[in-house]
Amino acid sequence: MIEARDLKTHFRVGGGVFTALAGQKPQVARALDGVDLTIRAGEVVGLVGESGCGKSTLGMTLVRMVEPTGGEILHDGQPITGIAGARLKAYRARAQIIFQDPYSSLNPRLTVGRIVGEALQIHGIGTRADRTERMRDALRKVRLPPEEFEDRFPSDLSGGQRQRVAIARGLVLDPSFIVADEPVSMLDVSVQAGVLELLDELSRNLGLAVLYISHDIATVGYICDRVAVMYLGRVVEEGPVRTILRHPKHPYTQRLMAAIPNVDPLVRRPRVVLEGDVPSPLNVPAGCRFVTRCPYAQEICRRAEPDLLREGDGRTARCHLYGALAGTPVAAEAAKDAAAIAA
Repeated sequence: MIEARDLKTHFRVGGGVFTALAGQKPQVARALDGVDLTIRAGEVVGLVGESGCGKSTLGMTLVRMVEPTGGEILHDGQPITGIAGARLKAYRARAQIIFQDPYSSLNPRLTVGRIVGEALQIHGIGTRADRTERMRDALRKVRLPPEEFEDRFPSDLSGGQRQRVAIARGLVLDPSFIVADEPVSMLDVSVQAGVLELLDELSRNLGLAVLYISHDIATVGYICDRVAVMYLGRVVEEGPVRTILRHPKHPYTQRLMAAIPNVDPLVRRPRVVLEGDVPSPLNVPAGCRFVTRCPYAQEICRRAEPDLLREGDGRTARCHLYGALAGTPVAAEAAKDAAAIAA
């Protein structure tokens, strides 16, 4: 199990010589600003949101490719944020990441066998014969017969085959947690389903905790057990995937759902427009982070950040409509609009 508690990752912007000469102070980009998320063994949790909301930063922070600024990461109940040296190396063997681009994430000068087996050598696992067998076993798990693929180079493979090699590379160390960062976004639609089915099967059979990052909500509904919606460095809604996708409560989630094309030409849904752009993480709005784009924003939304509220259907939502504004006319209006979107 992997757990993030009030996780923060901030990046300093500026602070160089030219900034000092101009008399300016360095700024701080709040890529993650208090994220709470739990992923259990055998569970696939989807993470969705617009570009720049912090999805990939969360994934890289959880595997310690990026250092957190604050908060905690727990792996099977053990703190990960403060470890270094041999303990960090051991954790990285248990936490792997699959990158978005299968064309640039594989070394073109290495064979498939070396790409998959390299991590075993780095971690000093087994004899050469042991490492070869584990490499071949990892290729079999992703349905790439080693006798056909271990001596090939990435340039000999299709996009789907390359991504399977990347998955095998992640599996070879027997991890318990995998971050899949938009693993099918650069693949043809014809091969996306095969890769998604493979990830789902591996998660169930191997008991992996998987964070599936995507901008495509349709694929999240296909593979995930739960989904978390991010906006400007915070999770604004999280819960069972069917509950969230069928009956979204947060105004931002509702507008993400409204943007999904309907394949039935006879079904008419209200046109919902999400006005404006995501504010800069260098200048996060006071109060609710969605206040500058929310059609239901009230004065309290500009003054106070909403608490994370737990609903009876297993979801959590960070919105004043279900807290301080519950029962008000604006909450009733939002509920009516949500029902129209869900229909």
